[in-house]
Amino acid sequence: MVLGTTSGAGKSWLTTALCRYYSNLGLRVAPFKAQNMSNNARVVAAPTLATASAALPPEGAHPALGRPGGGVAGIDGAWGEIGSAQYFQALAARAVPEVRMNPLLLKPEADTRSQVVLLGQVSAELTALPWRGRSQLVWPQIAAALDALRAENDVVVIEGAGSPAETNLHASDIVNMRVARHAGARCLLVTDIDRGGAFAHLYGTWALLPEDERALIRGFVLNKFRGDASLLAPAPQHLQERTGVPTVATIPMQWHHGLPEEDGVFDDRTLTPGAVHTTVAVVAYPRISNLDEFQPLKNVPGLRLQWVRSPADVAGLRPTDWIVLPGSKATAADLAWLRAQGLDQSIAAHAGQGGTVLGVCGGLQMLGEALIDPEGIDGNAPGLGLLPLVTVFEPAKTVQRTSAAFGQLTGAWAPLSDVAACGYEIHHGQTAQHPAMAAKGDVAREVMPGIAWQNPAGNVLGVYLHGLFEDAAVLQALFGAQAPTLDTVFDGLADGVARHFDPGVLDALIA
Repeated sequence: MVLGTTSGAGKSWLTTALCRYYSNLGLRVAPFKAQNMSNNARVVAAPTLATASAALPPEGAHPALGRPGGGVAGIDGAWGEIGSAQYFQALAARAVPEVRMNPLLLKPEADTRSQVVLLGQVSAELTALPWRGRSQLVWPQIAAALDALRAENDVVVIEGAGSPAETNLHASDIVNMRVARHAGARCLLVTDIDRGGAFAHLYGTWALLPEDERALIRGFVLNKFRGDASLLAPAPQHLQERTGVPTVATIPMQWHHGLPEEDGVFDDRTLTPGAVHTTVAVVAYPRISNLDEFQPLKNVPGLRLQWVRSPADVAGLRPTDWIVLPGSKATAADLAWLRAQGLDQSIAAHAGQGGTVLGVCGGLQMLGEALIDPEGIDGNAPGLGLLPLVTVFEPAKTVQRTSAAFGQLTGAWAPLSDVAACGYEIHHGQTAQHPAMAAKGDVAREVMPGIAWQNPAGNVLGVYLHGLFEDAAVLQALFGAQAPTLDTVFDGLADGVARHFDPGVLDALIA
């Protein structure tokens, strides 16, 4: 199990690397994270009813944990959602991603509210429960999912969340040490040494754990180190004298490892250097989602990704540069934020001069004329008016893998004509041509039925299909380039941990 002293310490990265390392030994490997909080989610297969039955609650359980038809509806043969980090970890493990690998997913909708996804399916009942009450109810499903994966695999690599030493959360813990105790997991504790205070973080985390949980910590890992490793002495030795736990790895800072950051974050230090021919400016509204899907663009030569949070961030963009409206977990609220910043005018001005604009999922909905919400799902709002479309929010959530071919496109998006693309959909709204505008002759070109629309001028495109840039054919068509394959990335991560861990440590963890 990989634990961290803080969020962002490198748990997801290290878990992914270990999944590929152990898979390369010829072992059957699966990842697991009991609970993830992220708006970066992937669509995966739910287990068949036979394999899921152990993870379902008994008859007569709390109504929030109802059988198919209730909180976990459609498990047999359905698609479900898990955090993107566990999706990539499964691919690193050469396993088929599925919902038991992340049985509980929390998708923040506001500062104090998250949508709860249990075993891949949205549960309105669990969403309405307070945090601590919810934890005890879902533990049986989490434990059953973990036990099933352990029974089916040689190695399960478990990721923790945040820090295991948050004493205010310890009693209701279902993701860190309760999981470690349940599985008897051999734990690594990783810290981000680039932040400073790494040894205090490691010692303080260890010291706050109960004695029986300390015994599960088998090694400390210093991550994101820059400098001369010999200068660390004698701190690792002093730490081991106080805790009995050795520092088993010092992993150097890696800006270009190629793995999407768990929350989709990128900055100038992570970008591929070289001459820039196109800037892709991504609007970073508060409830942005699925940013990890843009990772391949970071690896395309000559492309620069940047955040957009104010009109100043798009000043100077050329028509050949892109503005991207990504997914959103709260489309109407993020659209209101965008207007409050004055970005609606900046986006309209860029489109008006023929600039390239892309909307993905929630971004597509914003590009239309109106958001209509009769059920109180997301909120009513006027759109940006760059596509003559209208979106109606519905209680039923579309969660599915999708493969389809683009029709004939024009303008900046013409290279995508007839290109077949694979991706996934996660959205509540359904979008269609605005009827009154169509009657006046203002019609969007539907270039992928029910999924993608283009404006008549050819510079604005809206798509429901997430993962577009993870498709090699799309990258080749748009940029004549290929990003490194995920297998190349995963093997690079595995080689890195093999080099930077003390000899024999990784093999001893599974002996």
